[in-house]
Amino acid sequence: MKHKQSVVIIGGGPAGLTAAWELVKDGGAENYDVTVLEATHEFGGISRTVKHNGNRMDIGGHRFFSKDDRIMDWWKAVLPLQGAPSYDDKKLGRHHDLEPGGPDPEKTDEVMLKRHRVSRIFWNHHFFDYPISLSANTLKSLGFRLTMVAGFSYLKSIFHKLPEDNLENFYINRFGRKLYSMFFEGYTEKLWGRHPSEISADWGAQRVKGLSIIAVLKNAFQKLLPRKRSSKEVETSLIEEFWYPKLGPGQLWETVERNCTNNGATVITDANVVEIRQRDGAIRSVVYENANGKRTTIEADQFISSMPIKDLVDAIGNSRNSDKPVPQDMTMVADGLPYRDFVTVGLLVRHLQIKNTTSTPTLGNPPIVPDCWIYVQDPGYKVGRLQVFNNWSPYLVKDVDNTVWVGLEYFCHEGDDFWNMSDEEATAFAIKELTRMQIIAGPDDVLDSHRERVKKAYPAYFDTYSRMPELVEYLDSFGNLYCVGRNGQHHYNNQDHSMATAIEAVGNIKTGRTSKKNVWEVNTEKSYHESK
Repeated sequence: MKHKQSVVIIGGGPAGLTAAWELVKDGGAENYDVTVLEATHEFGGISRTVKHNGNRMDIGGHRFFSKDDRIMDWWKAVLPLQGAPSYDDKKLGRHHDLEPGGPDPEKTDEVMLKRHRVSRIFWNHHFFDYPISLSANTLKSLGFRLTMVAGFSYLKSIFHKLPEDNLENFYINRFGRKLYSMFFEGYTEKLWGRHPSEISADWGAQRVKGLSIIAVLKNAFQKLLPRKRSSKEVETSLIEEFWYPKLGPGQLWETVERNCTNNGATVITDANVVEIRQRDGAIRSVVYENANGKRTTIEADQFISSMPIKDLVDAIGNSRNSDKPVPQDMTMVADGLPYRDFVTVGLLVRHLQIKNTTSTPTLGNPPIVPDCWIYVQDPGYKVGRLQVFNNWSPYLVKDVDNTVWVGLEYFCHEGDDFWNMSDEEATAFAIKELTRMQIIAGPDDVLDSHRERVKKAYPAYFDTYSRMPELVEYLDSFGNLYCVGRNGQHHYNNQDHSMATAIEAVGNIKTGRTSKKNVWEVNTEKSYHESK
């Protein structure tokens, strides 16, 4: 009789739930006994959807688009594409290529919408295209003098390349010093809390590699050509249409969790992993603690971890039932890995002061701006990005015709002054900034609010990050441990990249492949890069 392998998966985010579904779908539960341990009550990690008084918040904003066809097919299998117009498409006469026989979003929730992507930059009370384009609006907003200075600065960067030993030089080489100082320097410091000169160029190599002034010009020129390009020929940040679950990204992961449970997986919530026991070069068991402090031990043959690497190494080090301690230098590297934490303040407002001056029709009276995101590159504001949830999906907003549900995204460190603000203080701060930006008239425009804090939202590329290869080698020495996902690899993965790491890990378990190089290499090749 064939041995049924037991697999413990730490984390119920995109990577963990993808791994679970890949193991139990199509009758896989006959071969694998799968247990998912999720530390919270919610699924999707940073891709979850927060519900508040009939409105829904997308933490960080999640476009469902990938250059990996496996992932696109995977999503579509969970939530089928819309076969009829959504509420706003119908009301605005907006066109999408609909899926023949697909569900009607006005009649069912189990549906993936097709959305138009509009994102812009807010700088010096002007809106610029995102990514920066050389449109007439850009040139007008910059003015003749700034345009000439930026142009000559860029030309200089073509002929005088700086050594790419930090993120600052990486940006300057691609955009010139002037555009870098206007649109990248302050925003990057706002995002990471460090100057770009202190951050590894790896961040740029991963997130910006395919995008430059040349790429922007090429994209603009090719739009004029009659040949239809495939999405794989366009840099990711230039993609103009994406998919989106009707009720936000968390809806997809809640559906996946339900599918996993229905197909034989065991999912345990409030399960905070505090100890990982190893012996003879393999992980033997994990210990998790529930909300009441009760500890439970689970033994397994294979382990897939999407928990932050810092916490993973601490949990291995916490074990008193292991045959050898974690090497001191590995503990030092893991403890030194930096993260950026994240706060979203949702404000429900009557209307926005800023007018829709684009050709894109929108809901509202007067019509709201069409942006999904507005990047606040202006260093005069602490807010890093605004989300307009009405434009992600009309079904995220209880009264989408008469209110605007916006999210102000702040980057901070757990325990700093902004993180420690009360809900009332954070809300007052957000209202003050939105008023100063002239996006709302003042506090009287705000009908409701909600503050959400997210720990370890973004793994950062400085401090001991340069020694990650040593830590990868140590963790890979446990033959039955697979590190997947954004925090599980301390790699700024998008949702699709996190899923791909899980698919690769499950493939290794199923085939007996010993090298984990394929798992770690997801989102390191150019074809995976997100461009910003």
